[in-house]
Amino acid sequence: MTDFARTRKLFEIPDGMIYLDGNSLGPLPIAAKARVADMLANEWGKHLIKGWNLSGWIHQSRRIGDRIGRLIGAPEGTTIMGDTLSIKVYQALAAALDLNPGRKIVLSDSGNFPSDLYMAQGLIGSLGRGLELKVVEPDAVEDAIDDGVAVLMLTEVDYRTGRLHDMKALTAKAHAAGALTVWDLAHSAGALPVDVLGAGADFAVGCTYKYLNGGPGAPAFIYVASRHLETARPALSGWLGHEAPFAFDLDYRAGTGIDRMRVGTPPVIALSVLDAALDAWDGVSMDDVRAASIGLCDLFIREVEGRCPELTLATTRHGHARGSQVSFRHPQGYAIMQALIARNVIGDFRAPDAIRFGFTPLYIGEEEVLGAARALERIMKERLWDAAEYQRKALVT
Repeated sequence: MTDFARTRKLFEIPDGMIYLDGNSLGPLPIAAKARVADMLANEWGKHLIKGWNLSGWIHQSRRIGDRIGRLIGAPEGTTIMGDTLSIKVYQALAAALDLNPGRKIVLSDSGNFPSDLYMAQGLIGSLGRGLELKVVEPDAVEDAIDDGVAVLMLTEVDYRTGRLHDMKALTAKAHAAGALTVWDLAHSAGALPVDVLGAGADFAVGCTYKYLNGGPGAPAFIYVASRHLETARPALSGWLGHEAPFAFDLDYRAGTGIDRMRVGTPPVIALSVLDAALDAWDGVSMDDVRAASIGLCDLFIREVEGRCPELTLATTRHGHARGSQVSFRHPQGYAIMQALIARNVIGDFRAPDAIRFGFTPLYIGEEEVLGAARALERIMKERLWDAAEYQRKALVT
């Protein structure tokens, strides 16, 4: 059994704060401070440029990619770090389209994170091959998979409602129709058991600043199924994706295996933070995390519905059909969340009307869940949200 009392001690959360926003930005792993200080002083500080060889910076992307690979069911050598999630979406989708040149449709759903759709729109516009992005409602995805679809591109967990797609079933349906799949794991990696190999996924991408606690702007990852490793074309043919970067050839030759999905110079300091953050997963069972997460979400739903009848549940009640988050709807959702934050209960707001809460058993337990529900009850009963300072929208919600 996973010792969550131990993992709680690995994170820095201010006293008195109930932090239910790890689905947006994970808290600071305490070990990261010492790890980065050591890297700055003893690697960059002492070695300078020699650090690429002496400190292994050049191998960070591959080594840490394999650490994340173990959390998503990916074989060694199929996951690599670097760049932002949007870049990794672009790479994966471009490669998948090249592998399926006879098809024209990229199929996605309205629950996908908008950035993924933006990247698809931009790529399709650049390619100019008569490609089409088709967006359907989440419940209509399965029926929309047909022999015209080139790529099925979905986020496994809906960022607003927490709805969980069946990766294995939808991938099988896509493959039967001759389509490839790209899965965004931003809201599932570190939140629930993922098995990209067992599901047959062709490509998967994800960020590391949410449930993996890599810090703001932490680098993203990309997974490429072994069967595609030597044929997937790297549309972003960057220097470090070259077969021999330090030969300084003027013509690009794709590197071997997952290395071809490298683009630019890796963010060494940020990867050091992420490396330390991933230590928290040593000895942790994802099945235990999932069971605890479902229990915490179920408890929150019961408590909030019993205390705040004005709020409408936007998330399924069935634990195995959602990720590790719960959302409620209210016309004054933004103001309600600001009132909560002012009382040191941290969640977030997603337009047009959803207040969203993430549940991470590594550092959240029943005490925090009950405290958040009590705070929300007071705000609703006393209409504390109806104050001018809670109506003014900040740039980040």
